[in-house]
Amino acid sequence: MRLFLLILLLFPLGLTLSSNARAEQPMLLQVHPAPLVAETASGEKSFSIEVADDNSERQRGLMFRETMNDDRGMLFVFPVSRQHGFWMQNTPMPLDLLFIGEDGKVKAIEQGVPFSTDSISPPVQARFVLELKAGTAEKTGIAVGDRLHHPLIDAVAGES
Repeated sequence: MRLFLLILLLFPLGLTLSSNARAEQPMLLQVHPAPLVAETASGEKSFSIEVADDNSERQRGLMFRETMNDDRGMLFVFPVSRQHGFWMQNTPMPLDLLFIGEDGKVKAIEQGVPFSTDSISPPVQARFVLELKAGTAEKTGIAVGDRLHHPLIDAVAGES
């Protein structure tokens, strides 16, 4: 009987530990069928992207992700343009964060430092944010003012 009561008392603790372990797993979203294409001064650069377009996906983002291919990224889609803030808590991988306006143009590029809780919030209005592996924006020549194309961005920018 004591063993049964002990198991009954410890069962919720096991569920809590189990859910915490799951919470520390990276979120892997399906890759969108259409590539994201950046028009740069040196030509077009294409990326395969995951799309975070609801609150839980946007909150989780690339947390706990330790690696990502150079041609991969995550596009955060917001319902309205505003000044958005990000942080890198629970994110071991350094990132480039590209803040993109409703016109599809890059408004700001910021660097994300692993595990930092400092806010990354440039003073720009953005409808989208693209997270890439750190150094990718510079390596591929993506700069502020460059136009990014993807069906989700183009629909907002008035292109189909």
